[in-house]
Formats: sequence, structure tokens, C-alpha cells
Amino acid sequence: MRTRTYAEAIAEALVQGMAQDPDVFIMGIGVDDHKGIFGTTRPAYEKFGRARVFDVPIAEQALTGVAIGAAAMGKRPVVVHARNDFMFLATDQMINLAAKWRYMYGGASSVPIVVRSIVGKGWGQGATHSQSLQALFGHFPGLHVVMPALPRDAKGLTLAALQARAPVVILEHRALYETRGPVPEAPEPTPLGTASIVREGRDLTVVAVSLMLVEAMRAADLLAPLGISLEIVDCRSIRPLDAETILGSVRKTGRVVVADTSWLAFGLSAEVAAICAESALGHLKSPVRRIGLADCPAPVSVPLERAFYPDRHTIAAECLRSLDRDVSILPEFAPEVSAFQGPY
Repeated sequence: MRTRTYAEAIAEALVQGMAQDPDVFIMGIGVDDHKGIFGTTRPAYEKFGRARVFDVPIAEQALTGVAIGAAAMGKRPVVVHARNDFMFLATDQMINLAAKWRYMYGGASSVPIVVRSIVGKGWGQGATHSQSLQALFGHFPGLHVVMPALPRDAKGLTLAALQARAPVVILEHRALYETRGPVPEAPEPTPLGTASIVREGRDLTVVAVSLMLVEAMRAADLLAPLGISLEIVDCRSIRPLDAETILGSVRKTGRVVVADTSWLAFGLSAEVAAICAESALGHLKSPVRRIGLADCPAPVSVPLERAFYPDRHTIAAECLRSLDRDVSILPEFAPEVSAFQGPY
């Protein structure tokens, strides 16, 4: 199968989705400029023009409200909030309108809005430009929330979102845009609400999402020479969460480490731990272990950033602890600088 970058996969999905449905349009700050949101919207702009791909003023609440109104009238808007943090300004529209619309109208009306938003990491993004808000939006009934980690799912989940009847929030990680992998040329949606076992193993399950899926794969490569076999589950969908795929793997291996891109408290990792405790407790050989951000806002300085964000070494160490193995058997590694070098 041919390969594409994560960004190219999203761009292709948008072009194919817009070709299939003339009601799809894209709106957001910078979607029509030469960078085109890391190249993801530029091909659509070049093919369909400013009538269907257009810039807007900096007014996140108003922008999202206009999109919801358009969706209520039969259109399929794609809203781009270039930083995840900016969605705080649109939470009233997303939570009190988009999420509840179908319920308040007894299923007779829906607002199929797609919101693309980007999670920052590294390069001095700091406390207010690097947050990962899947737990916030995943809390509310009526919203679908997805976090593709692989290029094929970046395309497939975008296509699925463009066809969904419900509002869908797609959280993309900035560090993934240049990653490359196999992507089908045909418009093949990835079903919403499904997880994927991306690596089979026998000793321990790692449930990961977004960038942490990539780090989990790297951790598996670190541990393989030690005779440790990890099974890795890519959540892909935060809401609805595919509990059955997760539980099937946990019942198989008996141990689980959950790796999230956000804080531990009240988040995805806590939800997965609860599911395992409720439905697979008798299969667990050791307590669920969780990996996430330190319980503080993101720092700006490079040394503090390196300590703040978990990586493959963090995951490998937690896996060893779950297996009651000595963490010191891991070789020493120099910390890695984020691949994203700007400019933003």
C-alpha cells in the first residue's frame, strides 16, 4: 500500500469528502493561507476555492455558532480551531447546543458539525497553547470525540466524521503531522467508536491514544530484546470508547498500562482503569498503571518540557513495574527534543 504523511492523509480525506458531498465546507482561521493548517486544508482550497474553504475573523464562539446553524439547515461544516485551547471559547456552543441538539429535538433534527482542533507539545507552547481536551469533550453525551494516531486513521476518521449524523470533535496532535504510514487511496471511513489492536503481544496490554500510541510502539521495541511482548491497543475513539476491544486484550494479558496525552485526574486513563476494574478485575494480575502529564500546567523551558511529557522510556518503565521487573535493566537514554521545530 502507498504511504502518506498524517497531514497528507487528512488533506486527502477532506478533498474526497467534499467531492462526495457538495454541502461540506471548511471554515477557520488560516485555512486558505499558504500554510493551510500544516497543509491539511490547502488542497481543498485549491480544488474548491474560497466559496467552500474560507478564512474567518478571530471569534471562536461566533464561528462555532455559525457552523451549528449551518448544520441545522442541512450543511456539513468543518470548523478548524488551530489550537485545542481555543475551543474553551466555544464550549457553550459545543456543549449546550451541538451536543444536546438531537436530544432536545427528539431525534428529529441534528447538527453534523465536524470540529478539527490541534494539540500542541514542545517548542515552548506553554500552559495555554498545549492542552489536550479529550476528557472535557468526551464527558458530554451527544459528542463524538476521536484522536487518530496513524495516518490511515487520520484519513479514515475524518471521512467517518464527514458522514456522521452527530457532531464530531477530531483532536489532532501537532507532533504527528509529518509521521508517515500506509494510507488507502480509496475513501474508506474508519468506524467511529472502534479501537484497534496495532501490535499483538502476550505479557501486557498498553492502551494508548494519539502521540502516546507512537511512543508505546517505541516502548515495545525497547522491551522486545528483554523478552517482553506488549500488546498495544489504539483507542482512536474517546467517545464512544470501545470497551470490548480493550477488555478483550486485558483479559488476554492480565496486565494493563494506559498512556494518555493529558492529565491523569478525571481523564481517559481513569475511565479505562474503571472499565477494567468493573469488567475484568478477576483477570488482572497487577493493578492498572496510568501514564499522563504531571499535575501542573505545561512549562515553557526546554528542560522542564522534557520532564513534563511522558515518552517511550516512561511507558517502558511502567510496563516493567507492572511486570514486577527491575526498571534499572533499561539502558540510559538521553532525552529527545520534540521533532516540531516551528514556526507555528
